[in-house]
Amino acid sequence: MTRRIGRSAASRIFLWLAGAALVLALATAGLLVLEAQRTARAEAERVTQAVAATLADLREVSTALAQSDDAAASRTLQPVATAVMSGAGVDFVTIMDADGIRVTHRDPAQIGKHYIGTIPASPAPLTEEFSGTLGPSLRTIVPVEVDGRLVGWVSVGVTIRTVTAQVVPRLLVVAAVGLVLVGAGLAGAVLARRATRLVAGDLPAGAIRDTLASAESMRTLGEALRAQTHEHGNRMHAAVALIELGRMDDAIGILTDSARQSQALVDQVAARTDGDPTVGALLLGKASQAMERGIEWSTDIAADAPRSLLSPIDAVALVGNLIDNALDAAASGPTPRWVRVHMSRTVEDELLLTVSDSGDGPDEEVRARMFERGFSTKPAGSDGRGVGLALVRAVIDEIGGTIAVDLSPTTFRVVLPTVRS
Repeated sequence: MTRRIGRSAASRIFLWLAGAALVLALATAGLLVLEAQRTARAEAERVTQAVAATLADLREVSTALAQSDDAAASRTLQPVATAVMSGAGVDFVTIMDADGIRVTHRDPAQIGKHYIGTIPASPAPLTEEFSGTLGPSLRTIVPVEVDGRLVGWVSVGVTIRTVTAQVVPRLLVVAAVGLVLVGAGLAGAVLARRATRLVAGDLPAGAIRDTLASAESMRTLGEALRAQTHEHGNRMHAAVALIELGRMDDAIGILTDSARQSQALVDQVAARTDGDPTVGALLLGKASQAMERGIEWSTDIAADAPRSLLSPIDAVALVGNLIDNALDAAASGPTPRWVRVHMSRTVEDELLLTVSDSGDGPDEEVRARMFERGFSTKPAGSDGRGVGLALVRAVIDEIGGTIAVDLSPTTFRVVLPTVRS
């Protein structure tokens, strides 16, 4: 199968990290902008509330409004309102009588007109956003009372334009933070690219995966052949010992039993119309490995099971790692310990591979969850173990296959495309 040449692994890592840094910087900047707007709005509300409450408590204000003479109150309070607007940093101070008629205003022409905004039905402070003569603004209206009697209202406001202007200086800080994050991310991406290039050179990510698959294939085949050789050696030693003891029939039984088990698997492999002999050899070795570890081995290969699009190296890496995972789980689980391998053709002419094991118990769900999240189910070691199931997922994804994990018992169910499918 021809593999498309892509970017090197180092370049891909650089692009991933640079992209992640950019996304992080944009997300952080967005959050900081929202926080700056929220803070500026909250500060404006607090200012209007404090100034309005202070004015409403002034004896000068309550005395002027209590006289029920709007013209006199305007002459007395307009200078007060002007001074407060200049000193408190608010955009308007509107003082009105109990009916909402203005006695002060930033624009003197508006004095004597009705207040534009919400006047509470009962004497109580109210903070709101409302569009008045100066445009949209945040404003607080507070009642003015004398001996429990409502004599007027004080409204203090800050325009939305002013609130927005207060955010602008903070945007410079946001921009600086974003640039620092992007710079740090790019620096980390450059270092990661250099480190990856030192290890992998300019190899594409697919080539690195192929290298891992080759290493895993060699490992799993080596383990299988070692186990098969060890098992045959043990049987030969036992047979020789029985011959020396004169128990010829028992010696013949041991040898023929071994040959019978191997021949049964060979027959299944040979019966496949379009099978992979490499995988067949692997299964023979894994059967011996299971027997060596005291695990019952069962293989069911349908005669019409098709050959997948996987190369022999990828096929051995895939099947070998799934079986290794099952053997490890079964060996650490309760008795009876078993592993079952099944291959058949689906109705879509795809290859269905299932690997089940007896590793039942609390670790079963944990193992399945770890795999679903893309992690290996066994720790990494000096011999490279611990990357097997991650490699399995990569191999399956590359040719468009699927994999699922069922529980009770743990079963890895793989569907692989074939030439016919």
